[in-house]
Amino acid sequence: MTGVDPILIVGNEGGTNIGASLLRAANALGIPAELADARSAYDAPRAVARFNWWVRGRRPTRLGAFSASVAERWRQSPPSSIIAAGLAPLDARALADARQHDIPTTVYLTDDPWNPAFKSQWFLDALPLYDRVFTPRRSNVADLIRHGCRSVEFLPFGFDQELFFPDPPLAAEVSRYAADVFFAGGADKERRPFLAALVANGVDVALYGDYWERFAETRHVTRGHGSPKELRHAIAASKVCLGLVRRANRDGHAMRSIEVPAAGGCFLVERTREHEDIFGPDGDAVTYFDDIDGMVRETRRLLEDGARRERLRARALDVITRGQFTYEDRLRTLMGQTAPVEAR
Repeated sequence: MTGVDPILIVGNEGGTNIGASLLRAANALGIPAELADARSAYDAPRAVARFNWWVRGRRPTRLGAFSASVAERWRQSPPSSIIAAGLAPLDARALADARQHDIPTTVYLTDDPWNPAFKSQWFLDALPLYDRVFTPRRSNVADLIRHGCRSVEFLPFGFDQELFFPDPPLAAEVSRYAADVFFAGGADKERRPFLAALVANGVDVALYGDYWERFAETRHVTRGHGSPKELRHAIAASKVCLGLVRRANRDGHAMRSIEVPAAGGCFLVERTREHEDIFGPDGDAVTYFDDIDGMVRETRRLLEDGARRERLRARALDVITRGQFTYEDRLRTLMGQTAPVEAR
Protein backbone atom coordinates (compact mmCIF):
# COMPACT_ATOMS: atom_id res chain seq x y z
CA MET A 1 0.00 0.00 0.00
CA THR A 2 2.87 2.35 -0.76
CA GLY A 3 1.90 5.86 -1.68
CA VAL A 4 -1.13 5.83 0.61
CA ASP A 5 -1.28 8.48 3.34
CA PRO A 6 -0.97 6.78 6.72
CA ILE A 7 -3.57 6.90 9.44
CA LEU A 8 -2.52 8.72 12.59
CA ILE A 9 -3.35 6.92 15.83
CA VAL A 10 -3.36 9.03 18.99
CA GLY A 11 -3.04 6.81 22.03
CA ASN A 12 -0.71 5.24 24.55
CA GLU A 13 2.21 3.15 23.42
CA GLY A 14 3.20 -0.15 25.01
CA GLY A 15 1.61 -2.80 27.21
CA THR A 16 -2.04 -3.64 26.64
CA ASN A 17 -2.95 -0.09 25.60
CA ILE A 18 -5.50 0.05 22.78
CA GLY A 19 -3.47 2.65 20.89
CA ALA A 20 -0.58 0.19 20.67
CA SER A 21 -2.95 -2.63 19.72
CA LEU A 22 -4.45 -0.56 16.90
CA LEU A 23 -0.96 0.17 15.59
CA ARG A 24 -0.11 -3.56 15.59
CA ALA A 25 -3.43 -4.24 13.86
CA ALA A 26 -2.60 -1.71 11.16
CA ASN A 27 0.80 -3.32 10.63
CA ALA A 28 -0.80 -6.77 10.36
CA LEU A 29 -3.29 -5.48 7.79
CA GLY A 30 -0.62 -3.67 5.77
CA ILE A 31 -2.19 -0.28 6.50
CA PRO A 32 0.35 2.56 6.81
CA ALA A 33 0.02 3.98 10.31
CA GLU A 34 1.84 6.16 12.80
CA LEU A 35 1.32 6.53 16.54
CA ALA A 36 1.41 9.81 18.45
CA ASP A 37 2.15 8.60 21.99
CA ALA A 38 -0.37 10.33 24.24
CA ARG A 39 1.72 9.66 27.34
CA SER A 40 3.98 12.57 26.44
CA ALA A 41 1.07 14.93 27.16
CA TYR A 42 1.42 13.98 30.84
CA ASP A 43 5.18 14.52 31.10
CA ALA A 44 5.83 16.79 34.06
CA PRO A 45 7.36 16.76 37.53
CA ARG A 46 5.17 14.67 39.83
CA ALA A 47 3.89 17.64 41.87
CA VAL A 48 2.95 19.57 38.72
CA ALA A 49 1.23 16.57 37.16
CA ARG A 50 -0.79 15.94 40.33
CA PHE A 51 -1.80 19.60 40.54
CA ASN A 52 -3.03 19.64 36.94
CA TRP A 53 -4.88 16.35 37.37
CA TRP A 54 -6.60 17.03 40.69
CA VAL A 55 -6.91 20.83 40.78
CA ARG A 56 -7.26 21.69 37.07
CA GLY A 57 -9.88 19.09 36.25
CA ARG A 58 -7.80 16.06 35.19
CA ARG A 59 -5.91 18.09 32.69
CA PRO A 60 -2.75 16.67 31.10
CA THR A 61 0.08 19.06 31.91
CA ARG A 62 1.15 19.38 28.26
CA LEU A 63 -2.33 19.20 26.71
CA GLY A 64 -1.94 22.36 24.65
CA ALA A 65 1.65 21.62 23.62
CA PHE A 66 0.86 18.03 22.68
CA SER A 67 -2.24 19.03 20.69
CA ALA A 68 -0.30 21.74 18.88
CA SER A 69 2.54 19.37 18.03
CA VAL A 70 0.17 16.75 16.63
CA ALA A 71 -1.67 19.42 14.62
CA GLU A 72 1.64 20.63 13.19
CA ARG A 73 2.44 17.03 12.32
CA TRP A 74 -0.73 16.65 10.25
CA ARG A 75 -0.25 20.03 8.60
CA GLN A 76 3.20 18.96 7.41
CA SER A 77 2.10 15.46 6.35
CA PRO A 78 -1.69 15.06 6.31
CA PRO A 79 -2.84 11.57 7.34
CA SER A 80 -5.77 9.86 5.67
CA SER A 81 -7.58 9.94 9.03
CA ILE A 82 -6.99 10.43 12.74
CA ILE A 83 -8.06 7.72 15.17
CA ALA A 84 -7.90 8.58 18.86
CA ALA A 85 -8.00 5.91 21.56
CA GLY A 86 -9.56 6.60 24.92
CA LEU A 87 -9.47 10.02 26.55
CA ALA A 88 -6.90 11.16 24.00
CA PRO A 89 -5.21 14.51 24.78
CA LEU A 90 -6.41 16.37 21.69
CA ASP A 91 -8.08 19.64 22.60
CA ALA A 92 -10.94 21.36 20.80
CA ARG A 93 -8.59 23.71 18.95
CA ALA A 94 -6.65 20.81 17.43
CA LEU A 95 -9.81 18.99 16.35
CA ALA A 96 -11.22 22.16 14.79
CA ASP A 97 -7.93 22.49 12.90
CA ALA A 98 -8.25 18.91 11.62
CA ARG A 99 -11.75 19.69 10.37
CA GLN A 100 -10.48 22.79 8.56
CA HIS A 101 -7.92 20.58 6.84
CA ASP A 102 -10.61 18.01 5.89
CA ILE A 103 -8.97 15.24 7.91
CA PRO A 104 -11.57 12.78 9.27
CA THR A 105 -11.38 12.25 13.03
CA THR A 106 -12.62 9.27 15.04
CA VAL A 107 -12.43 8.50 18.74
CA TYR A 108 -12.88 5.09 20.39
CA LEU A 109 -13.87 5.79 23.99
CA THR A 110 -12.32 3.19 26.26
CA ASP A 111 -13.79 4.83 29.38
CA ASP A 112 -16.99 6.63 30.27
CA PRO A 113 -16.16 10.36 29.92
CA TRP A 114 -18.71 11.11 32.67
CA ASN A 115 -17.08 8.73 35.15
CA PRO A 116 -16.10 11.02 38.07
CA ALA A 117 -12.63 9.45 38.05
CA PHE A 118 -11.98 10.69 34.50
CA LYS A 119 -14.46 13.49 33.85
CA SER A 120 -12.77 16.60 32.50
CA GLN A 121 -14.23 19.68 30.87
CA TRP A 122 -11.45 19.97 28.28
CA PHE A 123 -12.30 16.50 26.95
CA LEU A 124 -16.06 17.06 27.00
CA ASP A 125 -15.48 20.30 25.04
CA ALA A 126 -13.49 18.37 22.44
CA LEU A 127 -15.85 15.39 22.05
CA PRO A 128 -18.47 16.99 19.74
CA LEU A 129 -15.71 17.99 17.32
CA TYR A 130 -14.90 14.39 16.40
CA ASP A 131 -16.57 13.27 13.19
CA ARG A 132 -17.31 9.80 14.58
CA VAL A 133 -17.52 8.56 18.15
CA PHE A 134 -17.44 4.86 19.00
CA THR A 135 -18.16 3.58 22.47
CA PRO A 136 -17.96 0.05 23.92
CA ARG A 137 -20.75 0.81 26.38
CA ARG A 138 -24.39 1.19 25.41
CA SER A 139 -24.92 3.28 28.54
CA ASN A 140 -23.01 6.13 26.89
CA VAL A 141 -24.80 6.27 23.54
CA ALA A 142 -27.71 8.52 24.52
CA ASP A 143 -25.43 10.77 26.60
CA LEU A 144 -23.06 11.26 23.67
CA ILE A 145 -25.91 12.12 21.31
CA ARG A 146 -27.30 14.65 23.81
CA HIS A 147 -23.81 16.07 24.18
CA GLY A 148 -23.80 17.00 20.50
CA CYS A 149 -21.65 14.26 18.98
CA ARG A 150 -22.48 13.92 15.29
CA SER A 151 -22.16 10.18 14.80
CA VAL A 152 -22.28 7.77 17.75
CA GLU A 153 -22.01 4.01 17.43
CA PHE A 154 -21.64 1.09 19.83
CA LEU A 155 -18.56 -1.06 19.27
CA PRO A 156 -17.52 -3.77 21.74
CA PHE A 157 -13.97 -4.15 22.96
CA GLY A 158 -11.64 -6.47 21.09
CA PHE A 159 -8.50 -8.45 21.81
CA ASP A 160 -4.94 -8.17 20.58
CA GLN A 161 -3.95 -11.45 18.95
CA GLU A 162 -0.29 -10.84 19.76
CA LEU A 163 -1.04 -10.48 23.47
CA PHE A 164 -3.96 -12.78 24.32
CA PHE A 165 -4.05 -16.40 23.22
CA PRO A 166 -3.97 -19.76 25.04
CA ASP A 167 -0.52 -20.02 26.59
CA PRO A 168 -0.22 -22.50 29.49
CA PRO A 169 2.88 -22.18 31.65
CA LEU A 170 5.59 -24.82 31.59
CA ALA A 171 5.07 -27.71 34.01
CA ALA A 172 7.76 -26.33 36.30
CA GLU A 173 5.92 -22.98 36.48
CA VAL A 174 2.36 -24.18 37.01
CA SER A 175 2.50 -23.83 40.79
CA ARG A 176 3.52 -20.18 40.39
CA TYR A 177 0.35 -19.36 38.46
CA ALA A 178 -2.24 -21.93 39.58
CA ALA A 179 -5.32 -20.78 41.50
CA ASP A 180 -8.97 -21.60 41.95
CA VAL A 181 -10.02 -18.15 40.73
CA PHE A 182 -8.16 -15.59 38.65
CA PHE A 183 -9.12 -11.94 38.45
CA ALA A 184 -7.31 -9.06 36.75
CA GLY A 185 -8.39 -5.46 37.22
CA GLY A 186 -8.20 -2.54 39.60
CA ALA A 187 -9.46 -2.69 43.19
CA ASP A 188 -12.60 -0.62 42.60
CA LYS A 189 -14.80 -0.08 45.65
CA GLU A 190 -17.65 -2.09 44.09
CA ARG A 191 -15.36 -5.01 43.22
CA ARG A 192 -13.71 -5.53 46.59
CA PRO A 193 -16.67 -7.22 48.32
CA PHE A 194 -16.80 -9.87 45.57
CA LEU A 195 -13.14 -10.83 45.96
CA ALA A 196 -13.31 -10.58 49.75
CA ALA A 197 -16.24 -13.03 49.75
CA LEU A 198 -14.28 -15.58 47.74
CA VAL A 199 -11.30 -15.28 50.08
CA ALA A 200 -13.56 -15.55 53.14
CA ASN A 201 -15.04 -18.76 51.70
CA GLY A 202 -11.64 -20.39 51.44
CA VAL A 203 -11.25 -20.02 47.67
CA ASP A 204 -7.66 -19.79 46.42
CA VAL A 205 -7.69 -16.44 44.62
CA ALA A 206 -5.01 -14.89 42.37
CA LEU A 207 -5.43 -11.13 42.01
CA TYR A 208 -3.65 -9.07 39.37
CA GLY A 209 -4.02 -5.31 39.13
CA ASP A 210 -3.63 -2.07 41.01
CA TYR A 211 -4.32 -1.30 44.68
CA TRP A 212 -5.40 -4.75 45.99
CA GLU A 213 -2.40 -4.65 48.35
CA ARG A 214 -4.01 -1.71 50.17
CA PHE A 215 -6.77 -3.85 51.69
CA ALA A 216 -6.30 -6.43 54.44
CA GLU A 217 -8.78 -8.91 52.95
CA THR A 218 -6.97 -9.08 49.60
CA ARG A 219 -3.37 -8.12 50.36
CA HIS A 220 -2.17 -11.70 50.78
CA VAL A 221 -3.58 -12.88 47.43
CA THR A 222 -2.24 -10.02 45.31
CA ARG A 223 0.25 -11.00 42.61
CA GLY A 224 1.13 -7.59 41.19
CA HIS A 225 0.22 -5.92 37.95
CA GLY A 226 0.97 -8.81 35.59
CA SER A 227 2.54 -8.61 32.15
CA PRO A 228 0.54 -9.97 29.20
CA LYS A 229 2.60 -13.18 29.36
CA GLU A 230 1.96 -13.55 33.10
CA LEU A 231 -1.75 -12.96 32.60
CA ARG A 232 -1.90 -15.60 29.83
CA HIS A 233 -0.15 -18.14 32.06
CA ALA A 234 -2.41 -17.30 35.02
CA ILE A 235 -5.59 -17.55 32.95
CA ALA A 236 -4.55 -20.96 31.64
CA ALA A 237 -3.44 -22.27 35.03
CA SER A 238 -6.51 -21.09 36.96
CA LYS A 239 -9.63 -23.20 37.21
CA VAL A 240 -12.04 -20.26 36.97
CA CYS A 241 -11.63 -16.68 35.71
CA LEU A 242 -13.89 -14.02 37.23
CA GLY A 243 -15.38 -11.22 35.15
CA LEU A 244 -16.52 -8.01 36.88
CA VAL A 245 -17.48 -4.76 35.17
CA ARG A 246 -16.65 -1.29 36.49
CA ARG A 247 -19.86 0.19 37.83
CA ALA A 248 -18.49 3.74 38.05
CA ASN A 249 -17.71 3.38 34.34
CA ARG A 250 -21.26 2.15 33.60
CA ASP A 251 -19.73 -0.83 31.83
CA GLY A 252 -21.75 -3.61 30.28
CA HIS A 253 -18.51 -5.43 29.53
CA ALA A 254 -14.81 -4.70 29.86
CA MET A 255 -11.56 -5.33 28.01
CA ARG A 256 -11.03 -8.49 30.08
CA SER A 257 -14.47 -9.72 28.94
CA ILE A 258 -12.89 -10.41 25.56
CA GLU A 259 -9.26 -11.02 26.53
CA VAL A 260 -9.90 -13.73 29.15
CA PRO A 261 -11.80 -16.13 26.85
CA ALA A 262 -9.34 -15.33 24.03
CA ALA A 263 -6.62 -16.67 26.34
CA GLY A 264 -8.61 -19.83 27.04
CA GLY A 265 -10.14 -19.02 30.42
CA CYS A 266 -13.21 -20.68 31.95
CA PHE A 267 -15.28 -17.56 32.50
CA LEU A 268 -17.62 -16.82 35.40
CA VAL A 269 -18.95 -13.41 34.53
CA GLU A 270 -21.31 -10.78 35.88
CA ARG A 271 -24.65 -10.91 34.09
CA THR A 272 -25.19 -7.87 31.86
CA ARG A 273 -26.99 -7.33 28.59
CA GLU A 274 -23.69 -6.90 26.76
CA HIS A 275 -22.20 -10.08 28.20
CA GLU A 276 -25.31 -12.00 27.20
CA ASP A 277 -25.12 -10.51 23.70
CA ILE A 278 -21.52 -11.66 23.40
CA PHE A 279 -21.69 -15.10 25.01
CA GLY A 280 -25.31 -16.19 24.68
CA PRO A 281 -27.38 -18.00 27.31
CA ASP A 282 -26.11 -19.15 30.67
CA GLY A 283 -24.06 -22.32 30.43
CA ASP A 284 -23.36 -22.10 26.71
CA ALA A 285 -19.98 -20.35 26.67
CA VAL A 286 -19.86 -18.82 30.16
CA THR A 287 -21.60 -19.01 33.53
CA TYR A 288 -23.32 -15.88 34.84
CA PHE A 289 -23.92 -14.55 38.34
CA ASP A 290 -26.11 -11.70 39.57
CA ASP A 291 -24.77 -10.99 43.06
CA ILE A 292 -22.09 -12.02 45.55
CA ASP A 293 -23.96 -15.08 46.82
CA GLY A 294 -24.55 -16.24 43.26
CA MET A 295 -20.87 -15.75 42.43
CA VAL A 296 -19.75 -17.85 45.40
CA ARG A 297 -22.29 -20.55 44.60
CA GLU A 298 -21.36 -20.78 40.91
CA THR A 299 -17.66 -20.74 41.75
CA ARG A 300 -18.06 -23.80 43.94
CA ARG A 301 -20.05 -25.60 41.24
CA LEU A 302 -17.40 -24.92 38.63
CA LEU A 303 -14.57 -25.94 40.94
CA GLU A 304 -16.29 -29.28 41.47
CA ASP A 305 -16.83 -30.01 37.76
CA GLY A 306 -13.65 -30.16 35.71
CA ALA A 307 -15.37 -31.47 32.59
CA ARG A 308 -17.78 -28.52 32.59
CA ARG A 309 -14.91 -26.08 32.99
CA GLU A 310 -13.08 -27.49 29.98
CA ARG A 311 -16.23 -27.39 27.85
CA LEU A 312 -16.82 -23.75 28.76
CA ARG A 313 -13.19 -22.85 28.03
CA ALA A 314 -13.40 -24.35 24.56
CA ARG A 315 -16.77 -22.83 23.75
CA ALA A 316 -15.88 -19.29 24.94
CA LEU A 317 -12.60 -19.40 23.01
CA ASP A 318 -14.54 -20.39 19.90
CA VAL A 319 -17.08 -17.58 20.35
CA ILE A 320 -14.38 -14.93 20.62
CA THR A 321 -11.91 -16.17 18.02
CA ARG A 322 -14.54 -16.98 15.41
CA GLY A 323 -16.42 -13.73 15.96
CA GLN A 324 -15.19 -10.36 14.79
CA PHE A 325 -13.41 -9.44 18.01
CA THR A 326 -9.80 -8.77 17.04
CA TYR A 327 -8.37 -5.27 16.97
CA GLU A 328 -7.86 -5.79 13.27
CA ASP A 329 -11.66 -6.06 13.04
CA ARG A 330 -12.01 -3.00 15.25
CA LEU A 331 -9.58 -0.97 13.14
CA ARG A 332 -11.48 -1.76 9.95
CA THR A 333 -14.65 -0.45 11.57
CA LEU A 334 -12.96 2.66 12.95
CA MET A 335 -11.67 3.39 9.46
CA GLY A 336 -15.17 3.01 8.01
CA GLN A 337 -14.33 -0.14 6.07
CA THR A 338 -17.01 -2.22 7.78
CA ALA A 339 -20.19 -1.59 9.74
CA PRO A 340 -19.91 -1.62 13.55
CA VAL A 341 -19.95 -5.15 14.89
CA GLU A 342 -22.87 -5.92 17.15
CA ALA A 343 -22.18 -8.61 19.70
CA ARG A 344 -24.14 -11.72 18.84
